[in-house]
Amino acid sequence: MTAARRAIHQGFLPTQGKSRAFVWKYSPVNWGRRPRHFHIEPELNLIASGHAVFGIGETVVRVSRGDLLGFPPAQDHVLLDASPDLYLFAIGMAPALSSDILRGAADEGMLPLHLRLGSDEFRILVNRASAIVDRDGVEQPCAELWDHAHWLGRLCTARSPATMHVLTRRALSAVSRAPHLELQALARRLRTADSEISRYFHRDVGMTFARCRTRLRLLRLIGLMDGGSMTLAAAAESSGFGSYSQCHRIFQAELGCSPRRFFHAGLREQMQRAYDP
Repeated sequence: MTAARRAIHQGFLPTQGKSRAFVWKYSPVNWGRRPRHFHIEPELNLIASGHAVFGIGETVVRVSRGDLLGFPPAQDHVLLDASPDLYLFAIGMAPALSSDILRGAADEGMLPLHLRLGSDEFRILVNRASAIVDRDGVEQPCAELWDHAHWLGRLCTARSPATMHVLTRRALSAVSRAPHLELQALARRLRTADSEISRYFHRDVGMTFARCRTRLRLLRLIGLMDGGSMTLAAAAESSGFGSYSQCHRIFQAELGCSPRRFFHAGLREQMQRAYDP
């Protein structure tokens, strides 16, 4: 992995408080740009004005006013270019809350999304986001916004089936629930060849199955350490790593630092605050 393709960890939810859902307003003129990053929280971006170019994994996506993007957990993304009038709402929440809201449609909530909204649909989502942006204690209205946005995504797919392969959907759902899952075991479960899963997954998600699995394990490790009751070695084992040495090697390759430096030397906080010039 080259340094240029490396993504850092930046949590979506505010670091202060215990918010499980939040809506940020974002303009690159006011805030600059975050580096390429990923996090455990699923995220929606509603483009309210202007146009932009995003890097999502190894793909490049162009969006404009009226577009809705969705990033599942572990999906790296970065704003590559933007018009001076770009304004968007970033909507995200804790994975458990998202699953509770979507219930039987939870798998769809974990999928990448790029949807062109109709004028009425766009107006409804903008009004809902505007009413709760940058506010704490908005879990219920944010849940309603989240549910409505994903309902639109499912409706659009039903009207015009997406190009995402069914193997990608099943693989992303399975590995999100069980990051320790090996590709060969998944292939046996789905009764297909592992090469087929790999090919469609890479095409549809913009990163390999192995990288997605690695990031989900790292995110689980971070979550366990945040709980405060585990050592690094125990958290590494519980996150699906074969040993702490394997965890150390993968952590270093993915995030550019050792687990101990990330958790105990202030590097995590530096990553969280990072903005590109």
